[in-house]
Amino acid sequence: MDIGYLTSDAIKYPSKDWKKVLILGILILTSFLIVPAFLVMGYVFRAMKWSIAGVDQLPEFDEWGEMFTDGLKILVVELAYFIIPTIMIVMGMWASLGALVASGVSGNELSFNTAFSTFGFMGGVIITGLVVAVIFGVFFTIAIANMAYHDSKIQAAFRFQEILNRIRAIGWVDYIIWYVMMIFLGIIISTLIGLLGFVPVLGWALIVLLIYPYVYLLYARALGLLFLSGLETP
Repeated sequence: MDIGYLTSDAIKYPSKDWKKVLILGILILTSFLIVPAFLVMGYVFRAMKWSIAGVDQLPEFDEWGEMFTDGLKILVVELAYFIIPTIMIVMGMWASLGALVASGVSGNELSFNTAFSTFGFMGGVIITGLVVAVIFGVFFTIAIANMAYHDSKIQAAFRFQEILNRIRAIGWVDYIIWYVMMIFLGIIISTLIGLLGFVPVLGWALIVLLIYPYVYLLYARALGLLFLSGLETP
């Protein structure tokens, strides 16, 4: 995989049709209405699907029912992958907070020691939950791409051996490099968003209508090309 080409292509990809980027931005702006949120996920998923198929252009805004269904499928897959680590992290945080509050109210040494032990144990639960989330996240990323490759079949997101084989075809080193590159780009874009946030009205309009959809499409393109590189590996 040529990480330089992949990154360059993904960065330029949204700029091929700013009108579609703006339409996606309007959907993001109205995501509080729930339905547009699924349409956003469905369209970004379609962009990934087209990229895996070797199409260089942004997809059309049509077949809205299919877009909505694809967005719903992504949510289902995301919940399935992250429900366990999320429960672990939330339970650990609540139990730790409860133990600290209880020790502060009682004020005796025994309660403090018990709370400290509970806090330490639950801290371990939180850390374990975070580790599990990272591991599941590694599979989730390719699971979504695998679902796109198999024409939105949700079962493809849970074919774990197939997903592992896809990662091996991409190459673990290349996959990690891709992840690091996405994090690096994310930091740069987050900094830009932070600066624009200081500009009243216009700044936030640019963020929601252009920056957010640009980032979503960049990521979809980058993931699509990454997955495609594994398919092209002999």
